Amino acid sequence: MKKILAICGSTRKHSVNSHILHHIANQYADKAAFTLYEAIDQLPHFNPDLDADPLPGTVIHFRQLIEDADGVLICTPEYVFSLPGSFKNAIEWTVSTTLFTNKPAALITASSSGQKAHESLNLVMKTVGAQLGEKGSLLISAPKTKLNMDGQVTDAATAAAITELMDDFLATL
Repeated sequence: MKKILAICGSTRKHSVNSHILHHIANQYADKAAFTLYEAIDQLPHFNPDLDADPLPGTVIHFRQLIEDADGVLICTPEYVFSLPGSFKNAIEWTVSTTLFTNKPAALITASSSGQKAHESLNLVMKTVGAQLGEKGSLLISAPKTKLNMDGQVTDAATAAAITELMDDFLATL
């Protein structure tokens, strides 16, 4: 079974982004083994001077999860028209590596608007070499109106868009 690392770009407890990742992991549990990474707030601030042996343990763990995965699924909010600093920090810990080079990835931005962060997410992940499928990117605006209190997707168009994204993503693994 293929292994997918699902990275949550939010540090908020009960984040809608976390709910979306859990929903996808449950919906596709028969097609892939998901590891949810919700600890970006545990990574130290990126500093190129620290990007050498010995690396901080949390960075070693994060990098190993990426290396071990057949593909990476990201779901992040938008903060002030950009990616959350803690999420961007996590990705910066990979720039001196080839961890994302040719690694299949699927990207979701789920936020009130989300357009600017979505553009940034696509640019950043392409810059680190991630491989996006033809339908490997999804913007979910106003996600709180499209999920119930249990984190289940209740909006038919959003559910269909997630299915399309995941079918495309799984085909690239």
